[in-house]
Amino acid sequence: MKPLRLAVYALVAVVALLAVGVLVLYAFFDEARIKEEISQRVLAQTQRKLTIEGPLKLSLWPDVGVQIGRLNLSEKGGSGQFLALESARLAVKVMPLLSKRIEVRRIEANGLSLNLIKHKDGRLNTDDLAGGGKEAEKPAAEKQPATPLQFDIAGVDLRNAKLEYRDEAAGKTSRLTDLDLATGRLQGEPGAGRFHVEKLALSAKGASGQDRFELTLAAPFLDLNEGTAKGETLTLAANLSSPGKTLAAKAAVAGIEGSTKALRIGNFTLDLDAKSGDATLKGQVASPVAYDGTAQTLGLAKLAGALDVASPALPMKTLHLPLAGNLQANLAKKTADLALNTAFDESKIALRLDVKQFEPLALGFGLDIDKLDVDRYLPPAPADKPAPTAPASGSASGGQGKIDLSALKPLNVDGRVRIGQLQAHRIKLTQLDAHIGARGGRLEVAPLNAALYGGTLAGSLGVNANTNEFAVKQALAGIAIEPLLKDAIAKDPLEGRGTVSLDVTTRGDTVAALKKALAGSASVALRDGAIKGINLAKTLRDLKGKLGAKQSSTADADGREKTDFSELTASFRIAGGVAHNDDLAMKSPFLRLGGNGDIDIGNDRLDYLAKVSVVDTAKGQEGKDLDHLKGLTVPVRLHGPFDKLAYKLELGDLIGQAAKAQVEAKKEEVKAKAEDKLKGKLKGLFGK
Repeated sequence: MKPLRLAVYALVAVVALLAVGVLVLYAFFDEARIKEEISQRVLAQTQRKLTIEGPLKLSLWPDVGVQIGRLNLSEKGGSGQFLALESARLAVKVMPLLSKRIEVRRIEANGLSLNLIKHKDGRLNTDDLAGGGKEAEKPAAEKQPATPLQFDIAGVDLRNAKLEYRDEAAGKTSRLTDLDLATGRLQGEPGAGRFHVEKLALSAKGASGQDRFELTLAAPFLDLNEGTAKGETLTLAANLSSPGKTLAAKAAVAGIEGSTKALRIGNFTLDLDAKSGDATLKGQVASPVAYDGTAQTLGLAKLAGALDVASPALPMKTLHLPLAGNLQANLAKKTADLALNTAFDESKIALRLDVKQFEPLALGFGLDIDKLDVDRYLPPAPADKPAPTAPASGSASGGQGKIDLSALKPLNVDGRVRIGQLQAHRIKLTQLDAHIGARGGRLEVAPLNAALYGGTLAGSLGVNANTNEFAVKQALAGIAIEPLLKDAIAKDPLEGRGTVSLDVTTRGDTVAALKKALAGSASVALRDGAIKGINLAKTLRDLKGKLGAKQSSTADADGREKTDFSELTASFRIAGGVAHNDDLAMKSPFLRLGGNGDIDIGNDRLDYLAKVSVVDTAKGQEGKDLDHLKGLTVPVRLHGPFDKLAYKLELGDLIGQAAKAQVEAKKEEVKAKAEDKLKGKLKGLFGK
């Protein structure tokens, strides 16, 4: 019994000593002095003012704990609030203290408010707290080796926290509110690759401008170390909303095994449900995941899923896109490769993305499509409306929306697009092959090659988002012009086959401004075609009874009439949205056509004076009917808006030309008869 009594006496002595120590600690605990010392030390080390308004309390049982009431920490220099806290408590276990070990039992905080600022020069208002001290200024050889970070916390309880982030350069503020974080046991040693968490639950709400979001994260159990890894299903959910738009996303990670150096996830899933106006998008994707901690590579080898799009604006109302592919990322090199295949309707699509760097994002890509009809997936064209009243003088946009090219400015993209068969805005192409590059706000599509309308296209396109400039260079060879024009502009004023070249630039932020700023050159050379809207032969035959009228004759263009030609060439100089031509040359068996004039692209008008000459009346019945006009030049003026062209025969002194032509013809006839008569006399004179 004696040993037992000694043990009891020893225990009583220890308790007595602890009790005395507690009494002494409480007796010498000076709250005001401690607050003052803490504030002075913080000010000296950080140049920030710490104000502790609430009580500072000490507890020793059942654990050693410090509780603090409301406090405020200023920005560096003492102006503005950086951090505020309603209350906090830190508790450590008693028994490990006897072994000179500190084990945190619980961390509690309520009403934490933190203001983060990114200044215009890129500095953060936390930079001075993130390693600026005297130790950081020492040479590497003199620095003390860092103590490996280890933690063992029985639980964390963070309630009603708030975070505000302000980007002064962007003029944007984001807020995180109602942040609650609760956990069971947390253990870790990052240097050794160990991490353990139990019952982690996080929820938060926030806003950025008019956008609102909610986040929740749950991890019932997760244990990672170099040797083994295991865990229960981890879930992350996010809900975002803005005026007219919503997005709900949920990700889940299940089947965690392996180690931090070779981590495997049996199944990663991501579900999306988005709505914008009357349009909805739902998507699912899943894949196993493999992570190599040594090489820092991440792989999703069997991506599979689908996207479903529904919108009353789509001709087919709904669209289903199956997805299959793989993703490989190198986190050390900050690169990634994505291969994705999909199909819809008659189209098979293969996409390859090569992420050359994460920050700033640089992409290479390849897109291959066997056939694609873009028009099937565009909203139907609006019903015809009355033409809008012309804008008042000085109106920049004419009521049109501005062209916003800002999305091009951050792009760093280089890739290739190949499409076997393409229809877009009614234009039909085959064998499209285009190289696309975007960098520094400039987009270049060069070379751009395709086959279309029985011929070929070769050229380039350029867009400068910094100045809203556009450049187009195209050479179309061997094309049938009529079906091209009919599909492109819903009009077919020309027939024939040949070449068309275009080299133009323009600048502006509306379609109207772009049309009025067009500059450059164009040319056309066609064979075996026709000009539609006027039958020059028929019109000239009708002149026989009008030669004495000396009056102009005006008529609207008639799509049922046309003037055939064997050859037509013309070149254009374009400036200020007006294409000027003065070398038109058209040939037919009995007509020649020249002329000059302007095509006002900016105002959709034409003013052109064509000059028609009858050169051979012996070919065909139509030619014989024009015998009375042989040698004459008949002016024909085409004028008016594109959608209502009219032509006018400017007769002027045509009767004088006709009389002069008849006199000249009579002279030639008299001369020919005189020569014949003289030849007869000469024959009689010389007997031959």
